[in-house]
Amino acid sequence: MPRRDKVNYYLDLADVVSQRGTCLRRRYGAVIVKNDEVISTGYVGAPRGRKNCTDLGYCIRQQLNIPRGERYELCRSVHAEANAIISAPRDKMLGATLYLAGREADTGEYIKNSSSCSMCKRMVINAGIEKVVIRDTENDYRVINVQDWVENDESLSGTRGY
Repeated sequence: MPRRDKVNYYLDLADVVSQRGTCLRRRYGAVIVKNDEVISTGYVGAPRGRKNCTDLGYCIRQQLNIPRGERYELCRSVHAEANAIISAPRDKMLGATLYLAGREADTGEYIKNSSSCSMCKRMVINAGIEKVVIRDTENDYRVINVQDWVENDESLSGTRGY
């Protein structure tokens, strides 16, 4: 069996982390890596002490048929990227790479054209993370230079993520 390439290895870790997610719509996992060292991980779930959607048995955004990328203020969850950033020391994130893998909760399929939401993009920028690698399929991924998010400020154009 051939050795797994390093990028997909870290994306595989993010995929495993996503299995801890408690969102009824989508499961994302994030892994922050610097100098081949895992700095932190994060998955989608309600803030500590609050009930998760899996505990409640419903998602308010799903009940209201809110499309992907809209009305995140109604969501109970903290996103995977945010949870990974919260758990990492800033000096370790400077110049790091964030690996992100997401699956549809109901089908287990990889999420097509996934990206960080606008709030998570802002946190990634402020954390000093240099690159974001997003899984598209079992072996395919996109590499995003975070500087592109700085230069192409979506808050001025209205584009969405997640």
